[in-house]
This record gives sequence, structure tokens and C-alpha cells, in this order.
Amino acid sequence: MSTPDAPGLIDGYLQLCEDRELDEAGRFLAERARLVFPGGREYSSLREMAAASTGTYRWVRKHRDRYLVGEAEGRVTVTSLGRLYGEWLDGTPFEDIRYADVFVLDGGLIVEQHVYNDLALVAQQRGA
Repeated sequence: MSTPDAPGLIDGYLQLCEDRELDEAGRFLAERARLVFPGGREYSSLREMAAASTGTYRWVRKHRDRYLVGEAEGRVTVTSLGRLYGEWLDGTPFEDIRYADVFVLDGGLIVEQHVYNDLALVAQQRGA
């Protein structure tokens, strides 16, 4: 995979995840991909990840503001920076919660996804 193609691949994957087209999004993942989320929570599948998020919010989406692309150890890395928006479990909307997703690609597939965001911090501040 060429470096210029990498942001498009990641953008497509993130959109499918947001739309809960998890089987289709799963086609972007290598076998045994690592999906690491805030708090060090690691998932072996997108369905496992989605099930774990049911107690946090009703829905969440991303304003994907920009991508940073690099190469290291023969792999392409893509960082997606932006802001989360969505709805808490009580129906209250939220927006402008920062996030950074770091992806490692090998052979055109995602082998690692590391998710960083301030959702838990904002939830704690609002007393949720």
C-alpha cells in the first residue's frame, strides 16, 4: 500500500465503524489485529468492541479533521485527529470531544488500532 492511499483506507474503515457496518469494516483488519481503546481495553473483534461501548453512550461519530501519515519499520502509520460528537445514554448531546486514533498498516490491512479520547473525562466532569 502506498502512503498516499492510507488515509482513504482509514477514512473508509472509520465510516463503516460509525455506520455499524462491522462485517464490512472487519475486512480492513488483519487476522489477529489489535484493537486497543482507552484504559488499555483490548478487543479481538469489532463486535466485541461495539458490545463493550453500550454502557457509555447511545451513539458517537467523528469529525475527522486531519490525517498524519508516516512510515516506520516497513509499515505505514496513520493518525486520525478530530472531535467526537454524539449522545449520552440520557439523551443529552455532546460534541467537540477530542480524539486521536493511531493505526498501523501492513500489507494494506490494519494490524493495530490505538484509540485515545476524552470521553471518560468529559463523562466524569458531567457526573455521568
